[in-house]
Amino acid sequence: MHTLDDTLATATLQAAIDDAAATGGGTVVVPAGTHRTGALRLRSHVELHLEAGAVLQFVPDPALYPPVDARWEGAPATIHSPCLYAAGETDVAITGFGTIDGGGAPWWDTFRNDRASLAHPRPTLVGLHDCERVTIRDVRLTNSPSWTVHPLRCDGVTITNVVIVNPPDSPNTDGIDPESCRNVRISDCHIDVGDDCVVIKAGTEHDPERIPCENIAITNCTMVHGHGGVVIGSEMSGGVRDVVISNCVFEGTDRGIRIKARRGRGGVVEDVRVTNVVMRGVMTPFVINPYYFCGPDGKEPHVADRNPHPVGDTTPVFRRIHLAHITARDVHAAAGHLYGLPEQPLTDVTLDDITISYAADAVPGVPAMADGVPEMRRAGLHLGFVVDSDLSRVRIEGCEGPGVVVEESPTLRLTEVRVDGDRLDA
Repeated sequence: MHTLDDTLATATLQAAIDDAAATGGGTVVVPAGTHRTGALRLRSHVELHLEAGAVLQFVPDPALYPPVDARWEGAPATIHSPCLYAAGETDVAITGFGTIDGGGAPWWDTFRNDRASLAHPRPTLVGLHDCERVTIRDVRLTNSPSWTVHPLRCDGVTITNVVIVNPPDSPNTDGIDPESCRNVRISDCHIDVGDDCVVIKAGTEHDPERIPCENIAITNCTMVHGHGGVVIGSEMSGGVRDVVISNCVFEGTDRGIRIKARRGRGGVVEDVRVTNVVMRGVMTPFVINPYYFCGPDGKEPHVADRNPHPVGDTTPVFRRIHLAHITARDVHAAAGHLYGLPEQPLTDVTLDDITISYAADAVPGVPAMADGVPEMRRAGLHLGFVVDSDLSRVRIEGCEGPGVVVEESPTLRLTEVRVDGDRLDA
């Protein structure tokens, strides 16, 4: 399987995968060495195994990634084929201690400088669409053209002991983006990327389907440099529910736990539990923002309006979100920004056993991407339109200005909340 630098291994690799599938399945072994290739199609009951020292080097030529129908940024779209692609398959696996290199730099340059020349959105590195029982284990994934791992409408996704590294300035190179999936387990991974590290999505209002993303467990992971550690949304029209995030470390991410949506998108985010997380050097540890203005339709007047609107199917809902046993040190912009809509407040939100302190050389930043939210530095915890919720055993040390700012939240309860040692609820 070794190839010369000017020779593509695409045909050889694809033939090995197809032959294994034709005989009922098996393992295709990629030996040590560099194997330059275009897009590969994964098949049912076939494990693609990269031995230590093996590099799958995807060549950044758009012609090698033929168009496929999928979902892009929450809506139906035709995209370039993912580098490693499976659609409608069962028991698909990518394993081993080798490296999968997406050759992303030319794709990033085109996106930055000549986006109109892209006939279709950039490839993801691993795209698993409408599959059952998929596994990604032990591999190193790097230089993805866009999102790195994108399971879409899958049932039974296991991602374990995977290292994902994309440059901090690479555009939209999210780490792992389960979208409208169920039964997803992400564990023991290290993710260092140019956008959000892990993002849970469920489509937008522009997709006629309304498929939730549900039963998600994220544990024992380290996340570095991304725009967010673990993010829900903003594509959430199908709803996100039953999510557990535990035993993770976030370092230098813009936000830590981030939930975002806007009017017109609909969807319910509910039953989310975050526990045993340590953050260091993040801009803002906690953000819930239903006024998110990025992307298509984000500048419509109703998105930013702080007056109540009629409640309907297009109103996003956030409820039963619980965060506990979390330490955030060297925070830059603000302790948190948690807001509901005036017509649909945040409901049953708890922050318990939370400790937040600030960087001595804090860099100003905007906690939440919403109109009217200014740049801040060492600011406190800001909450608005929050009902039947609790802050308990929250400690904030070293902020400039009020430690807790509450707007339009008469049923928010504070218990043992301390700012620089002084109890606010005493």
